[in-house]
Amino acid sequence: MQPLEKRATSLQSDIADAMTRLDIAGKSIKLAELDEQLSVPEVWNDPAHAQELSKQAAGLRSTIDPWQTLNAQVGDILELMAMGDDSMQKEFESQLRALEAELSERKKDLLYSGPFDDHDAILRITAGVGGTDAQDWAEILERMYLRWAEKSGMQTTQVERSTGEEAGIKTSVIEVSGANAYGKLRSEHGVHRLVRLSPFNSDNLRQTSFALVEVLPRVDAPEEVQIDDKDLKIDVYRAGGHGGQSVNTTDSAVRITHLPTNTVVAIQNERSQLQNKETAMRILRSKLAQLQMEQHAESLSDLKAGESANWGSQIRNYVLHPYTMVKDTRTKYEDKDAKSVLDGKIDGFIENFLSYVRQ
Repeated sequence: MQPLEKRATSLQSDIADAMTRLDIAGKSIKLAELDEQLSVPEVWNDPAHAQELSKQAAGLRSTIDPWQTLNAQVGDILELMAMGDDSMQKEFESQLRALEAELSERKKDLLYSGPFDDHDAILRITAGVGGTDAQDWAEILERMYLRWAEKSGMQTTQVERSTGEEAGIKTSVIEVSGANAYGKLRSEHGVHRLVRLSPFNSDNLRQTSFALVEVLPRVDAPEEVQIDDKDLKIDVYRAGGHGGQSVNTTDSAVRITHLPTNTVVAIQNERSQLQNKETAMRILRSKLAQLQMEQHAESLSDLKAGESANWGSQIRNYVLHPYTMVKDTRTKYEDKDAKSVLDGKIDGFIENFLSYVRQ
């Protein structure tokens, strides 16, 4: 019985250490405050605010509950062991193995230690040069991330989408909501390169295509990234449309430029100018937060002009001909099952990247 008790005690210590590093106690206090706010009926007079509070509470609960449950289960086993019933030894052994496996899985939470890792993500996919092939590749990546989000229990919202003339997309902006959405997706930030036999080439020649994937933390709270109004240039213009009854006929599209860094965000999908401005400001805050992390700048005033991700930062190769393999240029992690990867199986790349950046 003693070796099992020692294992259980060690397991309890490891769980307590992880809970401290994740600040489960602080998160629990924050969750209690949110639950108290949501219990007041008047909070629902502002549905958007109430939904945001509910979303924050759900995110905290999804982090807190598994750790508290794991901790309670180990505590229960230690209490039973203290009773000295040797007939339960096999059962204790089985339960400990299961709990140790659960802790190993839960420890992945410790990988999300960045300042915005617990935030939702904004994913922007842009086709590179290469016409229809590149636009098709951008759409394949869009599908890959949507499949991954669905399998991971994430929610997705299309913010902006521009289709190609023949096939594929020129750009796509998607918000991804869920536990550690940004922390997981930041591994995808950079240029993705595809090598394949072109389906758009009559000679069926091998074609190399590029797409730029920008992953930004969704920053809703203005106080998280404080932008001086004098640093902004806001332009309003007529939104484009394809005709029909729902075509925009007012100057509702909004373009916001952050002058010090020359960062530009333009939004025209929403119905009103106010909604477009709010969405553009949210994405601008997210872009500047990403830029600040990349440049290791203490404040926005220290930022230099530049793209959040640029065409020189190739991070992954997807080869479909003459062999099949997907390989990350940073971690050297690879997967020969390219079809599964393009169907959303990217967790191996995510986990290897998180371990790589912690080294």
